Amino acid sequence: MNGFEKRAALIKEKILRTTLEMLKTWEPSKIRVADIAKAAHVSQVTIYNYFGSKEALLHEVIKDYIDTSMKEFEEYMQSNMSVKEKIERIIFHDKEAFNTFSPHMINQLLIEDDEMAEYLQRVTNEKAIPLILQMLKDGKKSGEISNKVSSQALLMFINFTLQHYGELMKMVEQSGNTDLIDSALHILFYGICGKP
Repeated sequence: MNGFEKRAALIKEKILRTTLEMLKTWEPSKIRVADIAKAAHVSQVTIYNYFGSKEALLHEVIKDYIDTSMKEFEEYMQSNMSVKEKIERIIFHDKEAFNTFSPHMINQLLIEDDEMAEYLQRVTNEKAIPLILQMLKDGKKSGEISNKVSSQALLMFINFTLQHYGELMKMVEQSGNTDLIDSALHILFYGICGKP
């Protein structure tokens, strides 16, 4: 990579980081290219040259966020942690995402946007689900997960949750209580009776 390519990569990365930071406090539809340019200390023309449109920029930011999150997920799911520790990391990671982004933003950019919803579904199917099924298998072997939990039942539950994710986000947004996410994750991993 020559000097020009390095500078171009740094500028593009700065625009992506700035946009991601803005998404933590701004509604996506209200962000203008002019706002991003000002915050990133670049021209609007630079943003259009790299990304073509605001929508393309937002898509790249969200894909980058999903890919980074998935890489972290893969690392700890493939580690030597116990199943309990992996579940705690999953809960912490999801809680962190919901503390970072509002349910409205998640709904707008990940659920209502067909391209992003399809991307998230593909990453989930190709990467996350095989790791979760491996955790289930390992957990049964170690005695940390009940043999009554079948792979098919877990997949059914995950698919049901993914199909109704938009509705869940709307409920959380309407209630104004992001703790509902923690409670739902708790039920998913520990049931209604609490931790074993």
